Amino acid sequence: MQNQTPTQATQLLQTLKNGVVTLTLNRPEVRNAFNDELIGLLTQAFRHWGEHSDVRCIVLAAEGTAFCAGADLNWMRRMADYSYAENLADAAQLAEMLQAIYACPKPTLARIQGDVYAGGMGLVAACDIAVSVDSAHYCLSEVKLGLVPATISPYVIRAMGARAAQRYFLTAERFDALQARRLGFVHEVTSAETLDVTVSGITDALCIAGPQAVKACKQLLHDVAGRDISKELIAHTVKGIADIRSSAQGKDGVQAFLQKRKPSWLATDHSQQS
Repeated sequence: MQNQTPTQATQLLQTLKNGVVTLTLNRPEVRNAFNDELIGLLTQAFRHWGEHSDVRCIVLAAEGTAFCAGADLNWMRRMADYSYAENLADAAQLAEMLQAIYACPKPTLARIQGDVYAGGMGLVAACDIAVSVDSAHYCLSEVKLGLVPATISPYVIRAMGARAAQRYFLTAERFDALQARRLGFVHEVTSAETLDVTVSGITDALCIAGPQAVKACKQLLHDVAGRDISKELIAHTVKGIADIRSSAQGKDGVQAFLQKRKPSWLATDHSQQS
């Protein structure tokens, strides 16, 4: 990764242990609200670790009482004086970060220990899996400021569905973690005491899966979700299973199952830390 200044580096903590990368938003004094620097760091980190051979999954976490409160106030003050062209460029950076998370070839998991507001909803929605503490609250608050959740909308609508988005985009109502689970926005709700145990259970499951198969599954989800079941889509899925069955890792995984042994990817040591 490129060199970072000490100030930048402390905004996003990064660790690798046993195949699991944890990226921790570390701006608790501003409720982990993001600015242009943090957006750049997140984009760079997801792209870097997404291509790292020792990584099995990536956890997005946060320090402090809030997971992410959206945009930093100082950043918003600067944006208030932006020209239209500057606003386009600024929004494009946010869109690039969200796409880097969503398209990351490694499985991604949001560990939500506190409230999620505005742009923070986009961070959660762009991740593959979301686990929330039961005390967290959620809000798409943009219309209260006379704005719209435009850049995050493709990810949030996929995560909670268009019907729910119609309500919460328009009203900016706050809802709790149980409602977030009912909407499908988060997958698990747990207590603060068991949050890490729940997250570890999911990352353990991700780490024993075939790395190439997981990458192919992510792409499959992107390719199939929301599409009509056409001849073209069926042909695409037929090719997908044939490709993975014919791969070295696919063959080894099936043989390992039949021979009651561990597959080759579990024989690799992932104890490296950084």
